[in-house]
Amino acid sequence: MQHFYFDHNATSPVAQEVLKDLTDAMSEVYGNASSIHHFGQAAKRRLEAARRAVAARLGCTDREIVFTSGGTESDNLAVFGIARKPAVRSPKRVITSTIEHPAVLSACAQLEREGIEVTYLPVDTDGRVRAQDVRAALRQGTVLISIMHANNETGVMQPVAEIASIARQASVPFHSDGVQVGGRVPVNLRELGVDLYSISGHKFGAPKGVGALYVRKGIDLSAQLHGGHHERDRRAGTENVAGAGALGTACSLTFEWESLAELRDHLEQSILRQVPGTSVNGNPDYRMPNTSNICFEGVEGEAMVIALDLRGYAVSSGSACSSGAVEPSHVLLAMGLSPEDARSSVRFSLGPGNTREQVDGLIEAVVASAAHLRRISPSIVS
Repeated sequence: MQHFYFDHNATSPVAQEVLKDLTDAMSEVYGNASSIHHFGQAAKRRLEAARRAVAARLGCTDREIVFTSGGTESDNLAVFGIARKPAVRSPKRVITSTIEHPAVLSACAQLEREGIEVTYLPVDTDGRVRAQDVRAALRQGTVLISIMHANNETGVMQPVAEIASIARQASVPFHSDGVQVGGRVPVNLRELGVDLYSISGHKFGAPKGVGALYVRKGIDLSAQLHGGHHERDRRAGTENVAGAGALGTACSLTFEWESLAELRDHLEQSILRQVPGTSVNGNPDYRMPNTSNICFEGVEGEAMVIALDLRGYAVSSGSACSSGAVEPSHVLLAMGLSPEDARSSVRFSLGPGNTREQVDGLIEAVVASAAHLRRISPSIVS
């Protein structure tokens, strides 16, 4: 039986162009980029070429790109690198939202343990932060605002440009977790107005274990790893030249993720039409083009994931970083869903390689799986 992948928000396959670049680098460019001999300088050239490619994709300068091990480190470096800096005023305060990725929420929880106040902004029923709530939350001593660009579970995009304007007026650094956006849809960080922005390579064709943090020129960021003078003293450690090169190659790929919106809409509308008791979680107009989060009333989301996997289709019941958790999604709860409906929701996230034929097969599998699960469930939706 063939298996088809619809869980690209968890991770995407390594693109063939990236795989070739990665293997070439690992076999041929093995020098330390800090070494001054021939092999080291070859590695340095490859590293800086990758930095320029990432910067070109994000609309910034290469000196503003810090290579990291992925989205979690990028988020942690942004949050801790700003919030832990010595401040004149006390207490220090941080503003974030209730729907952030655990990489931000857990970092904020650690800041609270260190005595820093954190304000968690709510979202509306569409899953969006209200920009005016950010403005209202500003207090003396606010040192950082961190609001994600697009949510990993629902795909809902936040009013980042508007929040960036508010942050700039208040002279407060603004970080956005762009892991689900960067490398997928066009982003110009200069126009967006953020001060810090996280991306992760494995979301758009690079391997796991490499990412980047944009740090706008003039932003004073405290390093969280201490050692050598790598990454202009912002992130110590011998650079992952092969991984950085792969990230740069992934950033140069021309696949248009926006084209997935038509397939996503076909999947979504067909399910809503053919499966009773279904509804879409999240704002229909402000979403990533590849993502749909659907509630199947009376059906356990994990059961649906297993049923679809047995039929050859890989989907998710939430964030991959939270898999195995028995609690319902914190994102969906924050949007006002009941715990039962949150547990009954499934995420479909498309990517390069998904076709109309695969989507049609997935629709058939969803219809059959929902009918079967409801037949054996004590809660029947008619």
